[in-house]
Amino acid sequence: MQKKYLIISIVCIAFSSLVGVFTKDPLLGNAILATGLLNAYFASEGKKINYIFGLINYSLMGYVSLKNHLFGIFFFYILIFAPLQIKGFLAWNKNLDKEENVKVREFTPRNSMIITLSCLLGSLLLGYLLTLIPNQQLAILDASSNCINLCGIVLMILRFKESWWLWLINNIIDLII
Repeated sequence: MQKKYLIISIVCIAFSSLVGVFTKDPLLGNAILATGLLNAYFASEGKKINYIFGLINYSLMGYVSLKNHLFGIFFFYILIFAPLQIKGFLAWNKNLDKEENVKVREFTPRNSMIITLSCLLGSLLLGYLLTLIPNQQLAILDASSNCINLCGIVLMILRFKESWWLWLINNIIDLII
């Protein structure tokens, strides 16, 4: 089983390096993509190491966001998302099975509806508030990324296996940004 994780890690790093070469951002972009991919993969496998990759990813994304005047993303990544990685790591420690995998939960249709509406309404409200900040760039995308990411983190901490759908949507938005 450990061989599988090593192979996946090498593939993620190789893919990130290739993307970094094509985008002419071989260091920072590569590190952000690699830690994001590894975070999502290990979370989907129920491995608590995902939170270490998440902490690195959010710290790097916070730095990039600050440099690019994406203040909403910066504040959420540094003040909310990075600390939630520590909270998630501790919460998952309390809910591990004998193989050190987290015990997962599943959505109901009601959960799905609540999360979808929360992400939409939160994105619109935060997007409006961000437009009030001078020099704010891409307010609606910035807000959507934050709201979806926050819901994804909360769902992951609560051990819902469907949280990866939110990570997928969030990663697409982050790539657009």
